[in-house]
Amino acid sequence: MNDFDCDLFVIGAGSGGVRAARVAARLGAKVTIAENHRFGGTCVIRGCVPKKLMVYASHFRDDFEDAVGFGWSSASPSFSWPSLIETKNREISRLSDLYRRLLSDAGVTCVEGSARVVAPQRVEVDGRRFTCRHILIATGGWPFKPDIPGAEHALTSNEVFELPEQPRRILIVGGGYIAVEFAGIFHGLGSEVTLSYRGDRILRGFDQDVRTHLANEMRKKGISIALNSDLEAIHKRTDGRLDLQASGIAGADRPYDAVMFATGRVPNTGGLGLESVGVKLDKQGGVVVDAFSTTNIASIHAVGDVTNRIALTPVAIREGQALATTLFGGTPTSPDHDCVPSAVFSQPPIGTVGLTEEDALARHGEIDIYTTRFRPMRHTLSGRDERTLMKLIVDTASDKVAGAHMVGPDAAEIIQGIAIALKMGATKADFDATVGIHPTAAEEFVTLRDPVRKRRSAH
Repeated sequence: MNDFDCDLFVIGAGSGGVRAARVAARLGAKVTIAENHRFGGTCVIRGCVPKKLMVYASHFRDDFEDAVGFGWSSASPSFSWPSLIETKNREISRLSDLYRRLLSDAGVTCVEGSARVVAPQRVEVDGRRFTCRHILIATGGWPFKPDIPGAEHALTSNEVFELPEQPRRILIVGGGYIAVEFAGIFHGLGSEVTLSYRGDRILRGFDQDVRTHLANEMRKKGISIALNSDLEAIHKRTDGRLDLQASGIAGADRPYDAVMFATGRVPNTGGLGLESVGVKLDKQGGVVVDAFSTTNIASIHAVGDVTNRIALTPVAIREGQALATTLFGGTPTSPDHDCVPSAVFSQPPIGTVGLTEEDALARHGEIDIYTTRFRPMRHTLSGRDERTLMKLIVDTASDKVAGAHMVGPDAAEIIQGIAIALKMGATKADFDATVGIHPTAAEEFVTLRDPVRKRRSAH
């Protein structure tokens, strides 16, 4: 019989951990989950959900302006930051309570407190000991702060959702998806925004056309982007505002109300006791796992951002479900990390799936590139100077579409459907044979007839 307190002990009640716990319990396992903050994890509490709500809020200023071109009378609406934070907090509380209720309804035992692995099959939570057949690490990631003087005065994505007042002038440091998303949020809500990035182009790792197009659109909106720049120190004034010591940032001689670091995230493995029991970690502190999310110790597993694989909520959910099925469903299941679609809720937003142009060239050797740039139909009357980018990358030899990228309204919604086609191995001929829905932006993906360029690898 089972001599353990539980079959599975999950540390971290975020998306991956909750899915693993619920599926394992449904498969008959005795499951306990520990959380030291609020149930729901990064995505629900301080990530995707509150960020998307704030993206919605930040769009209304443009919507009010655009309405005039469609015959609506000009209005002078006002915005209340405290009201937004209050309503956002109510929704986050509702979702957190829902996560906990779903776990309880599934028969999972919920424990509040900081868990630590003290042996390959033993966990301690604030002095309480649990013996466990299996342990799952699902503690996600944590914002990285550069080690500069005055860094303690800066915000990260953890604290930005709880600001009591909206900063009138904010510097956002970083060039990744979190940086560009919050640049759009604060600008849309009326703040003066400067984005500072050490590199020569934002969104490292994305397709080059996408990177250039978004930067141009952000600048047109009035967001200042300081490339090849560096924040060296932050000094807090007696009035609470911040003076900067920086290079390459225009206007840095004027005080800022807030500085936000969006300089990446690192696996949240500190204080878990993993190294002391022999669990292998990578250079960034991520838990090293095999294709089935198991560490070098057979009883300890990890899913989600803490593994430093693909840091996306739906991926963590798939990994959690696959692990539970492997351990308790009798079917070894490896999560599929190929051709994963993603979105950046910048303004305008990005949707992407498959390979970038450079990666496709390296993998296939010869590719055809199809692109289109156009003014969205909405803006023919609104008068707004915004353009959409769509791009298909095709492997010349097989005619398969290797990558699809979009910058423009509804990009995430459109790319989700395109992702199904790419996952099924669709060819450019399949796209060409598909009838478009008119008038939509999405139809452009099936009307791209002639490549704008053909590329062949030098190798």
